[in-house]
Amino acid sequence: MCGIVGIVSTEPANQQVYDSLLLLQHRGQDSTGIATADGNTFHMVKAKGQVREAFRTRDMRSLLGNMGLGHVRYATKGDAANESEAQPFYVNAPYGITLIHNGNLTNTRELSKDLFHVDRRHVNSTSDTELLLNVLATELQGQISGLDLDPDQVFNAVENVHERVEGSYATIALIAGHGLLAFRDPFGIRPLILGKRQTGMVGNDWVVASESLVLEAGGYEIVREIAPGEAVFITASGELYSRQCAKNPRLVPCSFEYVYLARPDSVMNGISVYEARLRLGNRLADTIAEYTPMGDIDVVMPIPDSSRPAAMQVAQKLGIEYREGFYKNRYVGRTFIMPGQAQRKKSVRQKLNAMGSEFKGKNILIVDDSIVRGTTSKEIVDMARLAGANKVTFTSAAPPVRYPHVYGINMPSRQELVAHGKKIPDIARELGADNLIYQEVADMKAAILEGSGISDLEMSCFTGEYVTGTVSEEYLEWVERSQLS
Repeated sequence: MCGIVGIVSTEPANQQVYDSLLLLQHRGQDSTGIATADGNTFHMVKAKGQVREAFRTRDMRSLLGNMGLGHVRYATKGDAANESEAQPFYVNAPYGITLIHNGNLTNTRELSKDLFHVDRRHVNSTSDTELLLNVLATELQGQISGLDLDPDQVFNAVENVHERVEGSYATIALIAGHGLLAFRDPFGIRPLILGKRQTGMVGNDWVVASESLVLEAGGYEIVREIAPGEAVFITASGELYSRQCAKNPRLVPCSFEYVYLARPDSVMNGISVYEARLRLGNRLADTIAEYTPMGDIDVVMPIPDSSRPAAMQVAQKLGIEYREGFYKNRYVGRTFIMPGQAQRKKSVRQKLNAMGSEFKGKNILIVDDSIVRGTTSKEIVDMARLAGANKVTFTSAAPPVRYPHVYGINMPSRQELVAHGKKIPDIARELGADNLIYQEVADMKAAILEGSGISDLEMSCFTGEYVTGTVSEEYLEWVERSQLS
């Protein structure tokens, strides 16, 4: 999970990209980068940390040009602490390409060998984004005949990228002197949305971003989601071309976007994230009513912020008082996307404080969006008890996370997942909760997809079924050996 944005404008792009990245900061906080194109010249600034601390006035002044792209990184491949692995990445041929990517490639071993032995390309990092960039550059080089680059050549190159690359990828690239290219994997696992706004009497500004809130804040009209397998090419003068570049595209968006990752004020694949979370709460309330005597619950409390819509619906449907018992320190980033268990555990107490007046002598039902490693959940249960709670029922708006996620969310190891290989009573004991209730997989799917026309979701971390069909047990074992969360 990362946040990406690309802009083709009639005005300087630097501030527009910066403002967009601020809105996408919830998608990554390890590092950030911006690249702009001024004619045939690229300008690039990359740094560790969050957007506000990464870019100085002198950096912004150096980012010249009316085309630009930006990235906020949450490391799922490579080294989170290595600044050289911050995006964008750059190659100088053909023409010069700089590229950003949200997702995770699952055939990196094969690609690395082919790039070195067949394509004769050098890759200088362990980032799968650099692999993707070099595959695109190789395929684009093979399409060029003559001096000019036309959209058909670009789209043919993307077709070949789809043939070579496996996994999830929402991608934006700048091609020096030509324009902006955006494309999405054939399953549409990671989100990408296109917007435009009219400038003056003629012409349009264009934006491509991870979430619709970027478009709304910038005054852009939502054109549409970029379709699975589709590529969009926007010239420097603002002409848009598009083509389906995959043989058998099928929309299967990531369920975890709706559960936790995306901001609630975004719309993804035509589904309001906020409304999906309300429906998750409705479904969860039914399960709670089935397994918990209502006299056992005095108040319903959310873990701020992403579980708040679900908790409100649980309280309303069950007719139980809704209270805010945890106060959030908004100057601490999202715990789930911090690298390393030790840092996550330490940050829980820095991030949340339990207000004793809301807990003392009460039977508390806590609603969280999901339970992954159990680090946060166990600390929260402990905090509730220390604040005086009589009884703690912990609930999750998502099903048990039992399997690794390999499509762009940092859950590489089964052993670190608190639900892997355990029954729910065993998990409850590990968390220290009196009762533990999870959403059912079918209820989660139905709640998210209700009224959308989409038939399926990527739910591999809940079900162990990997939509691309190329994830083997051997691959999962290799990921566990080679990646740290």
